[in-house]
Amino acid sequence: MTSQNLTTLFASPERAENKDLTSVFDQLIQIPFLARTLDFVPIGIMVLNSHRQIVLANRIALNIAGVTDPSEALGLRPGEALGCIHAFERLEGCGTTEFCRVCGAVKAILSSQQGQPDMQECRIIRTNGDPLDLSVWTNVFKLGDVQYTLASVMDISDEKRRKALERIFFHDILNTAGGIRGLAELLHEASPQEVTQYKDIIYSLAHMIVEEINSQRTLSSAENGELSANPSTVATLHLLKEVVEVFKNYDTAHSRKLVIDDNAFDTELFTDRALLQRVLGNMLKNGLEASEPGESVTIGCNKTEMGVEFWVHNPCEMPREIQLQIFQRSFSTKGTGKRAWHLQHKVIERTLLERHCIFQLFGRRDHFPCKPTKPQIIAITAITPSS
Repeated sequence: MTSQNLTTLFASPERAENKDLTSVFDQLIQIPFLARTLDFVPIGIMVLNSHRQIVLANRIALNIAGVTDPSEALGLRPGEALGCIHAFERLEGCGTTEFCRVCGAVKAILSSQQGQPDMQECRIIRTNGDPLDLSVWTNVFKLGDVQYTLASVMDISDEKRRKALERIFFHDILNTAGGIRGLAELLHEASPQEVTQYKDIIYSLAHMIVEEINSQRTLSSAENGELSANPSTVATLHLLKEVVEVFKNYDTAHSRKLVIDDNAFDTELFTDRALLQRVLGNMLKNGLEASEPGESVTIGCNKTEMGVEFWVHNPCEMPREIQLQIFQRSFSTKGTGKRAWHLQHKVIERTLLERHCIFQLFGRRDHFPCKPTKPQIIAITAITPSS
């Protein structure tokens, strides 16, 4: 393949010849103590050529990549060595897809090559389905007249997972607890009729807190691979009505209209009711948080060849940059001052429910189902409807 045949949507696609890679590798390992010193470093180290290809990697980097022989990583780009799903979408490989535009690793490497040492976080989904969160530091050095990039890689998956779960948990608990506190304050000056009304709402909010705690437990179990499914017969339209009724009382639903699609497909499924309800609830919550006051959020379901597709629609446009990252486990715009784009249910959908053949994401899980100029739709499919 000649350079004239190569195309890219982001970083340069050219690569060095195999003979040149071997020559560089032989040159580097001849440098006294270099390889041994890199192996002493307690984080992953990759030495990259000008085409972002690995010419040397230490033991930790090879472990993260899942290989033991340095020759297996020689010539690969970081995303290819780590098994990133996007690294194999195009013939040109890692760094050349649209998704690579939001990849912290590629951006850090390119920044250092332009003379600016950098540190960025990188979130990838591997070809085996496992998510991986990394911190990537980059800088350049020269051997003779040749410039190389030194990329330090640290696996921060556990830290990011813990912070993501805590952010979700405390955010939702505090929202609901705040509603209870506000109503409790109103009870002091409420009339007997208002007291009865407030009591019902407080009871509903207390129920929500219990559900949030159970949801956190479900997320933790899903992350640890310990969650099991308990399927039963579920009526789709009745389930939609239950989910909407619960979320009408959420703070995020105030000044927004929750609507069940008139054409929602009413049938029965054999699936785990509690898990499906939790996923739909989180989809609806995401739609509400990403909507403005006065807007409508619609939930519905359609019949498909595989079963029933459940979906949530809200009218605002999700920026393309967010679309490219929304299904990554630790990604969220909560707390950034931007519109709250995140998918709380993605952990369950990807790490749990697909394993039990109950749900799957809309289309390919590494692609977003809608065009950036269209109203936003998030969808999952519940598989195996009862006959």
